Amino acid sequence: MKAIRLHAHGGPEVLRLDDLALPEPGPGQVRVRLVASGVNFIDVYHRLGVYKISLPFTPGQEGAGHVEALGAGVTSLAVGDRVAFAFSGGAYAEAVLVPADKLARVPEQVDLSLAAAVMLQGCTAHYLACDTFPLGPGHTAVVHAAAGATGALLVQIARLRGARVLATASSEARRAMARAAGADEVLPYEGFSDAVRALTNGRGADVVYDSVGRDTFAGSLDALRPRGMLVLYGQSSGVIGALDPLVLMNKGSLFLTRPSLGAYLRDHAELQARAGDLFAWMAAGRLTVRVDRRLPLAEAGAGQAALENRQTAGKVLLLP
Repeated sequence: MKAIRLHAHGGPEVLRLDDLALPEPGPGQVRVRLVASGVNFIDVYHRLGVYKISLPFTPGQEGAGHVEALGAGVTSLAVGDRVAFAFSGGAYAEAVLVPADKLARVPEQVDLSLAAAVMLQGCTAHYLACDTFPLGPGHTAVVHAAAGATGALLVQIARLRGARVLATASSEARRAMARAAGADEVLPYEGFSDAVRALTNGRGADVVYDSVGRDTFAGSLDALRPRGMLVLYGQSSGVIGALDPLVLMNKGSLFLTRPSLGAYLRDHAELQARAGDLFAWMAAGRLTVRVDRRLPLAEAGAGQAALENRQTAGKVLLLP
């Protein structure tokens, strides 16, 4: 089979298309013949050496396709089943071995390439809106970076759950994308906390979902109502410095959490429940997954470069 391999750390040019033997699944494993693989920032970090890995290495943490072979003990799936996964490596390839308990079933009504595109960001948006701060009618949520892949999905899921969404984005073009995703109000980052206060009659938002980090952190705290929650789930602008917990008290007994997807995908049942909701919404036309570009597997480097240089407005997919 063909697979992208990383033999040394460096720029996108170090990603090389190699020939590898087709792997045979071991106990509890499934071989998936991939239809599409998602490109994510964790793949860039692996390429750069930010996260320690052993070389040579096949990147890719997300994909979808058909079950091609079953390892010993796997009874929950059959050859030909449509499946998708997140947080299982080696997805930049024509086929990949995945533990059976990391596979979610994909209904016939959902395109497999869109299933690949939604797993990481979609499950993230799902746990944020449904569990970290369970949104419902009457809630007001601020969503930063609302034109990004996760942000756009989070806006849509928040609206599906009945919440009012105040979104931020960095340019008018991106603010238009946030409006298209369904945000009730869309704001620039400059002065957003004052704007949130004005739009909530001085009360503040119930929750702020912040993937930006250092540049928005102080304003996010200022945008919250008393006993509101700041959900810091990313740091695209940089790491937050030291925080005196008394700040949370003085600003109204605020809550602060730093969640991760792994803690919200603890077992197969939780994975299937989250993915099942996403797929049901997609099949019903209630959740739109935006794909920026689809590239051949050999062009993985170009896909990573586009993501790294902030040239995308949606998911980058590799099509083996």
